Amino acid sequence: MVVKLFKAEARTLHQATMLGPVTLRVADLERSARFYKKVIGLSLTRQVEGNLALGVGSETPLIHLKETPGARHVPRSSGLYHFAVLLPTRADLGGALKRLIDADIRIGQSDHLVSEALYLSDPDGNGIEIYRDRPRAEWTWRNGMIEMAVDPLDLDGVLKEAAPGGYGGAPVGTTIGHVHLQVSDVQKAVQFYHGIIGFDITASFQGAAFLSAGGYHHHLGLNSWNSRGAAPAPPDSAGLESFIIRVPSNDELERIAERFREAGVPCVSESGRLAVRDPWNIGVEILTT
Repeated sequence: MVVKLFKAEARTLHQATMLGPVTLRVADLERSARFYKKVIGLSLTRQVEGNLALGVGSETPLIHLKETPGARHVPRSSGLYHFAVLLPTRADLGGALKRLIDADIRIGQSDHLVSEALYLSDPDGNGIEIYRDRPRAEWTWRNGMIEMAVDPLDLDGVLKEAAPGGYGGAPVGTTIGHVHLQVSDVQKAVQFYHGIIGFDITASFQGAAFLSAGGYHHHLGLNSWNSRGAAPAPPDSAGLESFIIRVPSNDELERIAERFREAGVPCVSESGRLAVRDPWNIGVEILTT
């Protein structure tokens, strides 16, 4: 796909832009539902044949699961690297860590300077990050780029922040903080998500780029560390089916739709909704909040 780049003032997204639910393909709906309820602390919000939604109480669902019998993880394909569940406080992250330890889940961990994060995979190999943000006043920007790192996380300090007693599940205010994709070509991904949709580039280095709206550290991660030149994940594999971007107005939605039309990228535009597929066949729905 060849796309055009646009002037910065034309493509920058509204600062209120945020991400919505992600839709994952899984092999066994019941197995995945048990995992996301027990390990992540989500609750079932809706279920129809072959699909279910999980979230926090009566809030908008965070995750949609689409049953794809026989689906398997294809690690070297272009597709999902991980999706990230953002918790409101460090105490909430401590509670989540206690829950993972109690469930005997193998985890990774990192201090990114802007955030503290835990990493794991669901039963189908879909990558998950659970994290909390440090206050924005503690973030460091240099020449328009955010400073991030991959430092060891103070696990003991995080655990000490947890509220006494058991972890009651994901708290109110939990959101999808970002989506990180592994792609065959980072520049091609930047052209799509920055050049057309309009996310700002907040960090860029060998084999990776990070993009956001409204001065966030990143709503999207893009890397080719394990997927350079790789084909898209097969549609019958486990992985990311689609994710949602929420913008605050129909005017903003129409500006994005116009950029897709100018770039020659097929999209479906209707009242309050714009649907498109990225170069790796991941569905992107842009909705008004």
